[in-house]
Amino acid sequence: MNRHINLRVAGVIALGLTALLSLGARADEREPKDTDHEKVHPCAKACADCANQCESCFQHCVELVAAGDKGHAATLRLCADCGELCTTAAKLVSRQSPLRGVTCEACAKACDVCAAACARFPSDEHMKACAQSCRDCANACRAMVKELAR
Repeated sequence: MNRHINLRVAGVIALGLTALLSLGARADEREPKDTDHEKVHPCAKACADCANQCESCFQHCVELVAAGDKGHAATLRLCADCGELCTTAAKLVSRQSPLRGVTCEACAKACDVCAAACARFPSDEHMKACAQSCRDCANACRAMVKELAR
């Protein structure tokens, strides 16, 4: 009885591994070609710079909200989320991950949203700097996606 159960479990495991290997092969077939370091570096750097700027802006917004300015509550969340996506994009682009294209697309969209939110405070230099960094990152990510499509 135990032998039959063990054989069934082994069969299920074998089927699972076969399915995973088949998925991996299909992902490799669609994998974008590698790009030169000179083409990868600007995007990775823009993403890393934007992540740092978003983290700094997050802290700036936290201080403003703590001081009673509730208008920055939504922006602080966007800066935190955008910073996370930028960090991920910088890492995946740097190591030329097969997922860098979709990550750059998501990062660019997040940067657009964050830039728009920060731009709502034009008299705040910190917010203006974050908005500009987000726009730069979005542009670099879109350039990377365009390069990968070649």
